[in-house]
Amino acid sequence: MYSYLIMTIIGADRPGLVQLVASRVADHGGNWLESRMCHLGGQFAGIARVEMPAERVAALRQALQQLEADGLRVTVDAGAGSAPVVPGTAATIDLVGNDRPGILRNITSVLAAHGVNVEELSSECGSAPMGGGNLFQARVRVSVPPSVRLEAVRADLEKIAADLMVDLTLRPVAAGG
Repeated sequence: MYSYLIMTIIGADRPGLVQLVASRVADHGGNWLESRMCHLGGQFAGIARVEMPAERVAALRQALQQLEADGLRVTVDAGAGSAPVVPGTAATIDLVGNDRPGILRNITSVLAAHGVNVEELSSECGSAPMGGGNLFQARVRVSVPPSVRLEAVRADLEKIAADLMVDLTLRPVAAGG
């Protein structure tokens, strides 16, 4: 019998951090299924899903806890064997504009009001070319429930885009994309 685990990983960035975690998983008979990891503000942060023989989960948890001595904090939660298939429309939102507080709060408020699920979000803030200031950019992958019209979500996002002074596009993801 197998258990599926979700691990969150954070520590001061340096070479070899992923290897520390991947070695513990493999040494305990686990299989690394999927992950998202990145460097943010001098820190390494990630999330991974692994499958493990159920009888080895406790030993893996202990081995991962010992990584705190190396400055790496790993938390482990129960996960599902596979992601449930949720009906709906996959879409992406691309957003760019001058940085200011509250952009994501306002955008995600519209999404939540429509019952739209944020599946993946990446954002960054950098120097704006030829104008000074900071430029905020985000890409959001969402799942729009079948009962919600994509056009209604788009209309509500466009209403707040002008107030936020951002350019925003919402488009369905092509099948297989």
